[in-house]
Amino acid sequence: MIRRQPDESRAKLRRIQVALVVAACATFSLLYMPQAVLPEIAHELAISPASASLTVSVTTGALAVAVIPVSTLSEVVGRRPIMLAALVGATLLGLCVAVVPSYELLLVVRTLQGVALAGLPAVALAYLVDEVPRGSLGRAVGSWVGGTTIGGLVGRVLPSLVSDVGGWRWGMAAVGVMAVAATLIFWLTLPRPTGFRPRQARIRPLAATLFGHLADPRLRRMYLVGFGIMAAFVSTYNYLTFRLAAPPFDLPPAAIGLLFLCYLMGTVASFVAGRLSDLLTRRIVLGSSLVVALAGLALTLPDSLPVLIGGVAVFTLGYFGAHVVASGWTSASARTAPAQASALYTLGYYAGSSVGGWAGGFPYAHWGWPGAATFAAVMIGVALGAGVLPLIGGREGPRGGRRA
Repeated sequence: MIRRQPDESRAKLRRIQVALVVAACATFSLLYMPQAVLPEIAHELAISPASASLTVSVTTGALAVAVIPVSTLSEVVGRRPIMLAALVGATLLGLCVAVVPSYELLLVVRTLQGVALAGLPAVALAYLVDEVPRGSLGRAVGSWVGGTTIGGLVGRVLPSLVSDVGGWRWGMAAVGVMAVAATLIFWLTLPRPTGFRPRQARIRPLAATLFGHLADPRLRRMYLVGFGIMAAFVSTYNYLTFRLAAPPFDLPPAAIGLLFLCYLMGTVASFVAGRLSDLLTRRIVLGSSLVVALAGLALTLPDSLPVLIGGVAVFTLGYFGAHVVASGWTSASARTAPAQASALYTLGYYAGSSVGGWAGGFPYAHWGWPGAATFAAVMIGVALGAGVLPLIGGREGPRGGRRA
């Protein structure tokens, strides 16, 4: 009996990791699936590139708006039902994307899909806090974030490959079919919750916990970390594509698309940083990851393609390492309602995506790539200051919590 319990715990952890990896892969594939085929969408629907890009923007925007109410609902009805309903709904809507007849309806479906997808990012981390021992939490969070990197890559590569043969609608359908398989695996694999304690559906107490999270300086710092790293990440990838298309590189679109293979470094970083955060302090791993990201940005400055690609890989490694630590630290730091705390992190994270992807264009327009890289470095600096510097001089426990 003494030996069986650890075996059962390890088996449960493995099931949780498998379920969340496939859920994350499906979630982020569905979220970003139009991005690689925007030119084809614009051509068929006779719309401008800016209008085509809204098929991505409305989804991420809807997700950011919906994470708070959806995560609050999970405090009442539970994490597993919310995650399963979100994945089923987003998958069905993903299949609808392949057959919608008009641009306006496409935007409606993609907006609804963003609302559905909101049930995964914040609630998944709260589920881990409920069900996973603290000593294994970093590893479990790393599995989730690692799955998001795979999903982000698949959601861009799979549609582009399929669309070369059958058009963008078949590319969307391919992602939808993949998401159906992922949903079945998630439903069959994710263990029934044992650590969740439901709360009563009262607006005032739920609102009180939400404002309590915003009043907590530790959580506010993590939200600022999420904003900063995502602003740096999106602006870097957005404007590197313009740089690679211009002299001295003059790369064709297909070659530029291969840059997204650097996302694989994020998969490595997610698992490594998650494990290290269980062994070391979160402050050390977060700070080290952000310094690695800054070093990667510096390597993108020379006009050497091999050095630039290496720099993007190093930057991606550091970014995902920081994201693993910050997202896990947010849930672990919440005294109550961890799903709400994670939802606020997700809100800040996607706000960084929207702001960074737009604002980074101004320094790029004035000073070229050095200006865009400097903007991204400033955003990393914001994250470094928010997540690390306020804690210097304090005593921190082995799992990143502060000792009295």
